[in-house]
Amino acid sequence: MFFELRQYRILNGQMDRWVRLMEEKIIPFNVSKGIVVTGSFVGQEEKDLYVWIRRFESEEERERQYKEVYESEYWKNEIKPESNEMLDRPRMLVTRLEATPKSVLR
Repeated sequence: MFFELRQYRILNGQMDRWVRLMEEKIIPFNVSKGIVVTGSFVGQEEKDLYVWIRRFESEEERERQYKEVYESEYWKNEIKPESNEMLDRPRMLVTRLEATPKSVLR
């Protein structure tokens, strides 16, 4: 099992819109494909920072679920165009993490 920590920078003035998109479309769509979303956060001091964490049981599961999400017509035609209006994509950072033995997120 591993986690994926995704850090996004949201364009100026778009954070409220971005959070609505995440909570109303992106997260529910990920969950509908079996992806476990363990958290969603906004920065307190960095007003353009949005972070979310997803959990995967294996690399094979992640690859299958990525395909189901990112190759879908819904993603390509609805979510991606809207998200592109708000994301500073060059500053996106994705980090894979493994929980320590006593982590509550195991």
